[in-house]
Amino acid sequence: MFRFFENLVDPFARFEATTPPATLWAYLKTQLGPFRKWMVFMAITGVLVAMVETGLIFYSGRLIDLLGANTPAQLFDNHGTELMLAALFILTIRPLFIGLNHLFLEQLLAGNMQEQVRWRAHRHLLGQSTSFFQNDFAGRLSNRVMQMGGAVEDATYMAFEGIWYALTYVISAALILSGVHPLLAVPLVIWVAIYVVYVRYIARRVAVASEKWSGARSMVTARVVDAYSNIETIKLFADEGTEERYVLSAMRRLRLRFQRFLRLMTELSFGLNVINSVLILGMLSPAIWLWSRGVISVGEVAAASALTIRLNGMSGWIMWVTVRLFEHAGVIREGLESIAKPHDVTDVPDAPALQVAQAGIEFRDVSHHYGKGRGGLDHVNLSIKPGEKVGLVGRSGAGKSSLVNLLLRFRDAEAGQILIDGQDVATVNQTSLRQQIGMVSQDNSLLHRSIRANILFGRQSASEQEMMAAAERAEAHDFITTLQDPKGRTGYNAHVGERGVKLSGGQRQRIAIARVILKDAPILVLDEATSALDSEVEAAIQDTLFGLMQGKTVIAIAHRLSTIAQMDRIVVMDQGRVIEEGTHEALLARGGVYAGLWARQSGGFLGEDAV
Repeated sequence: MFRFFENLVDPFARFEATTPPATLWAYLKTQLGPFRKWMVFMAITGVLVAMVETGLIFYSGRLIDLLGANTPAQLFDNHGTELMLAALFILTIRPLFIGLNHLFLEQLLAGNMQEQVRWRAHRHLLGQSTSFFQNDFAGRLSNRVMQMGGAVEDATYMAFEGIWYALTYVISAALILSGVHPLLAVPLVIWVAIYVVYVRYIARRVAVASEKWSGARSMVTARVVDAYSNIETIKLFADEGTEERYVLSAMRRLRLRFQRFLRLMTELSFGLNVINSVLILGMLSPAIWLWSRGVISVGEVAAASALTIRLNGMSGWIMWVTVRLFEHAGVIREGLESIAKPHDVTDVPDAPALQVAQAGIEFRDVSHHYGKGRGGLDHVNLSIKPGEKVGLVGRSGAGKSSLVNLLLRFRDAEAGQILIDGQDVATVNQTSLRQQIGMVSQDNSLLHRSIRANILFGRQSASEQEMMAAAERAEAHDFITTLQDPKGRTGYNAHVGERGVKLSGGQRQRIAIARVILKDAPILVLDEATSALDSEVEAAIQDTLFGLMQGKTVIAIAHRLSTIAQMDRIVVMDQGRVIEEGTHEALLARGGVYAGLWARQSGGFLGEDAV
């Protein structure tokens, strides 16, 4: 039975991947979509439970009157059937209604809603460009994704389990009291009006305070995660006091935001007690007066008293639920600051997959200034023939990495076109584009998973033999077999730690190379691919890379000019433009910028001020 209700909605079902709405109600509407047809049942069972509870209180008053009007023998003789039916109702119908209500609210709603929210938010963020993540804290983004799930689920749950139930309960109580005597319903109606106005006044302030509190929580998480992720840098360079103050300032701000939130809670509690005192006196005084006039019975006074006491207890709970709803609204609004941002790089509608036959690349009058009007790339024209090996040379900031990032569509060019086999990369599916390009960069971070999982990222369908063969070609197999992580996993099952921190730079690079070997894409990009390796390993890897280049179109970026001297063509860039190109020998013979770079290198590396 539990599984039936749990599976009525699939939180991970495919959905139309559009940018989430940036406003609260519109966002909630999109999340409630899969649950819409079941919300009717949640509402109906909630009404039934509330009616049963108020009915029981009313019947307790009737029971008191029956006890007062009958001897024990008369009671069972005259009302035995009624009492048996009441007992049967309490034992069967009441648990059935309550059980159904909880199955809908907990197994169906609570069991699926928060994971649906988190999954959709995470999937949307995965589609963001690399610059989006570079401009924010990973800790803050992950905190917002996790908080959003709980906030949306809890808010929806409490709207049904709290607000809807309470509304039905109050209406039922008002009907019962008015049936006893219209005068008894008047204080309840007045109390509800005062209560709603007060709750609305407090809740609006809570929403603002909650949004600020949530933002402060996200910032603390961001700074703490940033410290843990870069712990080696902190220990090497940072004054411990400076780093402590950096996080402490965020924690102080969080404490201040939380204290302001708690002040509202205290204010709320005091005001609620005052309002409830009015309810108790306003309900019991007319009930006792009506009894003294012989208008209502003792049982009816008892029922009115029980309803009043029950409402007094419920009012604090309802107030808490309402405040939590507005608190969650603040959390959701804070989360939408990240989650509702549209993607910077998007596919055109029905974008076709990239079809690569020869892997020719052309940069046609490409400019990209990162929205600043200058810097970056400036009218670059470059044609790379199918199967050609091209080396990119230039000082830092010359535009080499920008050229590669635009080829991979980590960003879209501001002007011009980039073509692969005549197909504009801006018009094809991004996933298919990147499937055709293998890249080894200077700083290859690994996933905190097993060695096997990291290598198979290159091609998930690869066999164990193919995966191990790639590791052997990358000169990685021997050291992998010696690995063991703290949990006792060894070899290819050993986990590498966050970003691969448990491995040396050279070991990480060799696993990254194995991953690209396994991918076997027709276009290969090498961005300082061997810079993290020692000379002996580099020599072996160079042979592997040259073997990997065969039959592929290659773009290789290097400061160490000796590593690209054997390329078919070398392209020299400066200030976002191509200033020279040709073979190594031709460029040396020309005696231009490249020849100067070659002459000025010290230890085989290109100096920062060489150009």
